[in-house]
Amino acid sequence: MAWTTEASYNWCQQFARRAASNFYYSFLVLPRSKRRAMCALYAFLRRTDDLGDNPRPAAERRAALAAWRRSLEQALAGRFEAPLFPALADTVSRYRIPPEYLRSAIDGVEMDLDGRTYETFDELADYCYKVASVVGLSCIHVWGFDDPAALEPARKCGIAFQLTNILRDLKQDAAAGRIYLPQEDLRRFHCTADDLLDGRRRAGFARLMRFQIERAEQFYREAGELEHWLQADGRAVFGAMTGIYRGLLEEIKRLDGDVFSAPIRLSTWRKLGIAGRWLLARHAWWRFHPAAAEPAGPSTVRVRAR
Repeated sequence: MAWTTEASYNWCQQFARRAASNFYYSFLVLPRSKRRAMCALYAFLRRTDDLGDNPRPAAERRAALAAWRRSLEQALAGRFEAPLFPALADTVSRYRIPPEYLRSAIDGVEMDLDGRTYETFDELADYCYKVASVVGLSCIHVWGFDDPAALEPARKCGIAFQLTNILRDLKQDAAAGRIYLPQEDLRRFHCTADDLLDGRRRAGFARLMRFQIERAEQFYREAGELEHWLQADGRAVFGAMTGIYRGLLEEIKRLDGDVFSAPIRLSTWRKLGIAGRWLLARHAWWRFHPAAAEPAGPSTVRVRAR
């Protein structure tokens, strides 16, 4: 079937809505054109993640990701093999998103196929860049930003989000053979991979979690600088997205790191409430800045991929 760009955007929106992810609720604060672009990005990233994280043998998943990488390159050249690609290609072109970010996202998912561990936080940060920071860097091109200084806090925001995901999913990831916390940290607090797999909360585990929570909080603080460089649309969606993810981290902190007793999540109503507050803030900004036309196109800043 040949998909028009409009039909592709509609498909991506339906896909994102069905997934009802933490990201999707933050998209609601954006104007229609940017919201559709975010859905196209989300559809590609979610599909990439699903190809790498499923019960099939690792060799089959690796082959599927290789085929997906070829499909991405074809889409960037104007040839589309899946319904999400016309919208993705239009988004990349319209908002001048460096394609290298999308390639890096596939690289990051491929890293999970090896069941590798990370000796140091620097090694983990490189993984976080590929699976999360490139998402933030892609997003700010859609949202609009005024200076290349936005790139570094966007990178740190991705790390903060991914650290939150890692802490939330410790046991599930361990069961899948993935230990993301740096080995040097596990040794420092006398914890083992078996502790994570079995959900054992020894004294050292509580200290380990407090250390990781503090690390994530520091990245959130440094990522906060991004707000100063974003256009009004971007400030609203960044605030909503950060509010939701910081809410997850705050829940982990409230439970003193107990991510084993029950799933860590925010209710749909709470996520809608966070998005709603930022939507009102965005409307208030435009009301008191009537001379500022709502930016419909890409940022005028040109930057290169990492």
